[in-house]
Amino acid sequence: MQKITTCLWFDGQAEEAMNHYTSIFKNSRVLSVMRWPKGHADEGKVLVTTFELDGVPFQALNGGPQYKFTEAISLSIDCKAQAEVDHFWTRLTEGGGEPGPCGWLKDKFGVSWQVVPEQLPRLLQDPDRAKAGRVMDAMMKMGKIEIDKLEAAAKG
Repeated sequence: MQKITTCLWFDGQAEEAMNHYTSIFKNSRVLSVMRWPKGHADEGKVLVTTFELDGVPFQALNGGPQYKFTEAISLSIDCKAQAEVDHFWTRLTEGGGEPGPCGWLKDKFGVSWQVVPEQLPRLLQDPDRAKAGRVMDAMMKMGKIEIDKLEAAAKG
C-alpha cells in the first residue's frame, strides 16, 4: 500500500472527473465511490471517490466551492513518444480544457497537467549548454511539446 495519495478537491464533479481520468489513462480503475449516508442533507450524493491512474492512487473529494485548483500544483505525465503526448494533450484539453505554454495545460475541471516527452529533460540537461539552450528556446515557444522540433533545435 502506498503511503501518500493525492487528493483532488472538487465542487460536485469528483465522480465525473474520476470517470474522465480513468477513461484517458491505461491501467486505470475505479476503486470506490463513497456517498453521503441516509439522513444527511446530501444523501446519496458522492462525497469521496478513490481510483488509480496507471497504477497511481488518487482520491477525489466533493468538498465544495471554497477552494479552486491553481498552477501551484500540477500532475506531470511522462510520455515516450509524440503519439502519447498528442493523446494526453487532446484528451485533457477536450470539453473546455485550456492549453498552456511549455507543455502545461488545464483540464475542464481546472486541474493543471504537464505533458512531458521523455526527450525533453534529457535534452535540457545535455552537457553541451548551447544545445540545451536551443532546446529551451524552442520549448518556450510551444504549447504542446513537439519532439521533432526539440530534436531539430538540439541539432542547431
